[in-house]
Amino acid sequence: MSHPRGEYEDLKKIAPDVYEAVSALGQLAVRAGLDKQLLELIKLRASQINGCAFCLQFHVLQGERLGLSADKINLVAVWREAPIFSDRERAALAWTEALTLLANGVSDEVYAEARREFSEKELMYLTSAIASINTWNRFGAAYRWTPPARQPVRAAS
Repeated sequence: MSHPRGEYEDLKKIAPDVYEAVSALGQLAVRAGLDKQLLELIKLRASQINGCAFCLQFHVLQGERLGLSADKINLVAVWREAPIFSDRERAALAWTEALTLLANGVSDEVYAEARREFSEKELMYLTSAIASINTWNRFGAAYRWTPPARQPVRAAS
């Protein structure tokens, strides 16, 4: 069993400027108008690839809060085989994989697919979101941050 080397909150305390910079980068795509559910899908996929348990759980919970379907959350790891993803989501997921697995290169085909679905500006902001989650993944995986707990559901009163 792996043990945490630190926690998410430690980044805020020890290096608040780093925390703020990475957070700010991650918010740019939202402010540019990209769909929040789409952004959660790319964050889930990058976190799966990078093996970041903290980020994966964080974005599962965030996706649920944003109304992302359980099917999409559960099938994002095998998105190519799952017909529930739109062409736009597929292009974003392919772009995410290419930018997360840079050693494999970014093919002209993947770029062309992404450009068919996203404007030049949207693709720049999507790229910034992918860069941000990959940065978070490096912190979460390196320090083995403890995944966030699911909050208990409270009965309506």
